[in-house]
This record gives sequence, C-alpha cells and structure tokens, in this order.
Amino acid sequence: MMNKNQPAVALDDLDLRILNQLQADCAVTNQDLAQRVHASAPTCLRRVRRLIDTGVVARQVAIVDPEKLGSTLTALVEVTLDVQTEEYFQQFEAAVAGEDAVLQCYRVSPGPDFLILAQVSDMPAYHAMAHRVFTSQKNVRNVRTFFSIHRSKFETRLPLPAAG
Repeated sequence: MMNKNQPAVALDDLDLRILNQLQADCAVTNQDLAQRVHASAPTCLRRVRRLIDTGVVARQVAIVDPEKLGSTLTALVEVTLDVQTEEYFQQFEAAVAGEDAVLQCYRVSPGPDFLILAQVSDMPAYHAMAHRVFTSQKNVRNVRTFFSIHRSKFETRLPLPAAG
C-alpha cells in the first residue's frame, strides 16, 4: 500500500488506459485487457503489477448492490466530538473501523469532526448501530443523521489526468 507521504506515481498514456479499463471492470482477463489498451499481454501484466505494487491500484473489489441483500437504508452521519485532540480522533476512528455497517468515515473541517456513510437494513438496525458506535462513546457530543431517500449518482471511478 502506498505511503501517504510518497510522491504521486508518474503515469504514461498506457498506464492511464489500463487504469481506465480496470476501473470499469477489474475482473477482465489480462489478455482482454491487453487487447482493449492495445498492448502485448506481457507488457500489460507487468504494468498492472507495477500499478498494484506502487499503490496506484489500492484494491480490486466487487461492488455489491445493497438492495439485493436487503440493506436498504443509507445513513449519512455528522459526528462532533466533545474533545478534539488527535488522541480522541484516533480513538473514535478505531471504534468506527470495527463497525461493519460503516462503509466510509472522513475526518472533516470545518463543521462536524466526522462524516460517516453507513448502510443498514432498516431503522432498528440503524438505532442498534448508532448505540454501538455513537451513544456508547463518552466523547461524542453531537450526532446528526440524514437518511437517503434517493441516490441519483454512485460512482467509484476516479477521473484520470491527461497523459504526459
């Protein structure tokens, strides 16, 4: 995994074409990927390995439709801590990291200390998760939750820079 202090990796046009294809479908075979980006299979495999080794490709995952699994309630949660020190931020982040329903957690500024995206099956599941993660934490001062009624866009693909 790439260290946050490492400089950005230099990418050429072939790397960007490979990344574009992998963001659309990371399950594509190396042979098909090579054909799509107009490179030889060994070159393509070498480039993909380099992109993974340097941390440009952080993970390769399957995106699951939560509704197909009965997880239909999306909660966007603002959390403000009572004491805002690095130690307390890390304690809260550790507690949140252990909660399966929490998909994303961001430390933000200004405003609340954290924005959290959680996915649960229903309101009782949200209340149980909120108790485990928020109300049981002594340092949580304020929690404000917004429930999604419609998702108009969901994208995992990052815009890629121009080659060069």
